[in-house]
Amino acid sequence: MFSLSGAGKVLVLERPVVMGIINCTPDSFYSGSRVQQIDQGLRLAEEQIRQGAMILDLGGQSTQPGSEPVAASEEIARVIPLLSEIRKEFPEVFISIDTFQAAVAQAAVDAGADMINDISGGQIDPDIRQIVARHHLPYVLMHLKGTPQTMQGMTSYADVTDAVLQYFERQIDDCQAQGIHQLILDPGIGFAKTIEQNFQLLREWDRFTNLPYPVLVGLSRKSLIYKTLDIDPLLAGNGTTALHMQALLKGTKILRAHDVRPAWETIQLFQALQTD
Repeated sequence: MFSLSGAGKVLVLERPVVMGIINCTPDSFYSGSRVQQIDQGLRLAEEQIRQGAMILDLGGQSTQPGSEPVAASEEIARVIPLLSEIRKEFPEVFISIDTFQAAVAQAAVDAGADMINDISGGQIDPDIRQIVARHHLPYVLMHLKGTPQTMQGMTSYADVTDAVLQYFERQIDDCQAQGIHQLILDPGIGFAKTIEQNFQLLREWDRFTNLPYPVLVGLSRKSLIYKTLDIDPLLAGNGTTALHMQALLKGTKILRAHDVRPAWETIQLFQALQTD
């Protein structure tokens, strides 16, 4: 059984959990996750907690393909005031900061964040790992080649699953050497992968969940769903649920989702399937 120890609290992953997405950005690809005001963000946080989220993942920078990078100072201004208020209003919830910048991670930890979700796995700003190690926090280690600006041109692999596994092997060793031991693995659906490669990863997902760390899946409303179905991203909720069940059946412990209630319901049905 996995457990995560954050800023004075412990989250036991006895069963899969939902990580709700809150984007303090004007340009994240799904409008339903965007908040611009603190009171709006608090309402979304309250709704996600009520619907079953055990973790809230706050981000101040869009990482969709081709998005423009935001300076750490701007990212801090966007996300830290809301994070601080959520920490005050909901002291028991696990708060994750979605950032690849060390300065943002440190500001979030100072404001009460429990874990760090780094899409770059420390490749963009290596100093972020020092923050994780210093505070003994859980760290979401995601696979990414390049940056959000360049990743869509970096989808060449002999075998994508093998490549991601090899990446994890190297980065796990590096993290442990730096004093980071609470790792969550994210194979990075949609990041430097084609649609076909994303589906290969999902078919072979148990190769990741067989590793001795909990695995997070972030596929909510992504292009592998809406492009495959030829629909608008706003209509991709049903497809998200279908692939969430596949990820759960393959051993996933954390569903990172825009739509918390459907993800929570999927977990309930998955749990019912496991009962003899």
